[in-house]
Amino acid sequence: MIESTLIMILIALAMWIFARSRGDDSVRRGVNVGWQTLKRTLLLLLIAFVIVGYVKVLAPQDLVRSWIGPESGLRGVLIGTIAGMLLPGGPYVVFPLIAALYQSGAGLGPTLAMITSWSTLALLTVSFELPFMGWRFSVLRLSLGLVAPLIVGLIGWLFIAG
Repeated sequence: MIESTLIMILIALAMWIFARSRGDDSVRRGVNVGWQTLKRTLLLLLIAFVIVGYVKVLAPQDLVRSWIGPESGLRGVLIGTIAGMLLPGGPYVVFPLIAALYQSGAGLGPTLAMITSWSTLALLTVSFELPFMGWRFSVLRLSLGLVAPLIVGLIGWLFIAG
């Protein structure tokens, strides 16, 4: 966590230097846009972190391990794939939630399947995709995307099992 924070600080500093070098009001506008984004998402972030806290406290490790643990095999990968499809929100919600499950005993394969499924198959994106891309595109993307989490999850499971 410290490394990622330092990297983000360095990126922000580099962008600040670049914005200052432009000689216009880019520094002020950038800070303003960032502030507006924080105000729009702060409540969502707080709720997401509360949910993550409850998952860590309430998720019975025995249940997590039996459903999506290291020994759950193909069943765990399938459950991880389905769970990933149903996860709502952006990365600031999903990654802490999946990390909490992983720390509660989820196996590598199901965890990889969950993350891959969320990024390729999230069902909430279909409501945005359909009006712009149409049914044919959406069905084809979802069909092709279904293979990726299964392959990634199985490779992750075999990597640990083997």
